[in-house]
Amino acid sequence: MLKKRIIVCLDVKDGRTTKGVKFLNNIDVGDPVEMAADYYTQGVDELVFYDIMASASGRGPILDLISKVASRIFIPFCVGGGIGTVEDIRASILAGAEKISLNSQAVKNPGLISEGARIFGNQCIVLGMDAKRDSSMPSGYRVYINGSRTETDLDALEWAKRGVELGAGEIVLNSIDADGTKEGYEIPLTKLISENVSVPVIASGGGGTPDHLKEVLTVGKADGALIASMVHSGQYTIGAIKQSLVGSNIPVRI
Repeated sequence: MLKKRIIVCLDVKDGRTTKGVKFLNNIDVGDPVEMAADYYTQGVDELVFYDIMASASGRGPILDLISKVASRIFIPFCVGGGIGTVEDIRASILAGAEKISLNSQAVKNPGLISEGARIFGNQCIVLGMDAKRDSSMPSGYRVYINGSRTETDLDALEWAKRGVELGAGEIVLNSIDADGTKEGYEIPLTKLISENVSVPVIASGGGGTPDHLKEVLTVGKADGALIASMVHSGQYTIGAIKQSLVGSNIPVRI
């Protein structure tokens, strides 16, 4: 059985790690380079680094910060935020990223997914999705971009399928409704997408306890779980989370 992945997300704003609730009221929680190194030492499987202001402010990735983080960790490292061209993808990979998350820019230019996958391989291209409950959409969820500030006319399930058709090798699926609440993942959304695409789906938004991870990795059928608040707060370590999952017979890397 494939092992489930535990992935820490660092949302970065103005060079500092930040955390909000439903993308609002962000507070500074530390230096991303030192935090990345700490989570690597704790045994996290992967790290995701999002520049949450890049797309909204119309600038590219922070290559020097990506490079500093990459120099401190030796695990898969995914970066996103403001990556709008093949040149941005190439520069981010050269700075040390193994994977590139395309979210707002993929919606604005879907060809970037296929072009990135063609040049760098499907395994390098991650479709990042921010979805929110909306009963007017066929799946019940609408896609938002620009750090959840801008609604689109895209249905979450249809966009997920389209992203995979275009060449995305993985989906990081973030629930805006659950983001930062620490009250549990959006299980119906995660299960819906996981059951309808052929690539790994990583659940994001709402992780607050190991039981939340257990639920999304089993009932939600996610291949991995993104966490932030529950470890940034110091409430849990990566080791404690993994031991709890092992105790529930969920396969993880120890």
